[in-house]
Amino acid sequence: MNRVSRVVPAVAVATLLLSACGSSDSAEPAPSTPSGSSSSATTSSSSSTATVYDLPGSGVFPEGITAADDTFYVTSTSDGAVFRGTVGSPDVSVFLPGGADGRTGAAGIDVTDDDDRADYLVIAGGATGKVWVYDAESGDLVATFTNGLGADATFLNDVAIADNGDAYVTDSRSPALYRIPAEQMTAGTQDGPLETFVSFDGTPFAYGEGFNANGIVENDDESALIVVQSSTGNLYRIDKTSKEVTQVDLGGATLMNGDGMEMDDDTLYVVRNRDGVIAKVDLDDDGRTGAVTGEITDASFAYPTTVAAMDDRLYVVNSQFDKRGGEPVEPFTVSSVPE
Repeated sequence: MNRVSRVVPAVAVATLLLSACGSSDSAEPAPSTPSGSSSSATTSSSSSTATVYDLPGSGVFPEGITAADDTFYVTSTSDGAVFRGTVGSPDVSVFLPGGADGRTGAAGIDVTDDDDRADYLVIAGGATGKVWVYDAESGDLVATFTNGLGADATFLNDVAIADNGDAYVTDSRSPALYRIPAEQMTAGTQDGPLETFVSFDGTPFAYGEGFNANGIVENDDESALIVVQSSTGNLYRIDKTSKEVTQVDLGGATLMNGDGMEMDDDTLYVVRNRDGVIAKVDLDDDGRTGAVTGEITDASFAYPTTVAAMDDRLYVVNSQFDKRGGEPVEPFTVSSVPE
């Protein structure tokens, strides 16, 4: 059955059953009445299939999310805090306090997922021009990196950790894609220089006004990286060997306001923040061509920014960026919806 639920202690809510439930809901807790809703929702609450996780604190304005096993991590743009939650549990808590280690803001985040070694979080610091690496279990700071640019010249936006362990970081203001080699991430480096993997100057990826490079993923056959340009809706392919930059052929379609992305099997999910939808793209293995095959939306979405996939569900950050300086609906949330 379809369900709307909020992961909060049972004593705080009354149960509300809607219509029928699908098998993909099995990893989620029983449905309950939401304690609030967003005015920016694009569909009625009766059409919601979401389980909603509340984030602690006020004025959070979350942005990034990543997941490993049954654990997810969410960033706060307001103070750089990182929250940690577990699928099916109401207890989302502060994992890395805001402001610690110079994290005055945090945007994109990714986590290594290797059974043979410890997991590490890599966090992009937006206008700080910094990247932090933490032990994902203990929260210990492992390394930091910086591009040395001022706040007006950079916005480190999103992170993708490739299958070989290298981390790639997009910059929405400066036309560069940065790389942190796997061996450097755990070497204890403090304020090490970020390596420019590719400069977009002179390539088809032309920077303009507004936000440029944003979400990033590794393609299915691991030969390239795929980056979305928010201001144009174009996808670009960066070959990891030749460093050639080409536009992905989407048959004339664009992904305007594209933000965070997730590659799950052969489907690329692209969050279109202002539009309140997640586009589904059938991307070829080599990442050169693709087709937009559909959209996912939900009544719980509130200016969604980023997405992570776990167990046939998508975990979506509700940033409410359109309510900065206004009256956001609190608590801020993460929505879990079926793929």
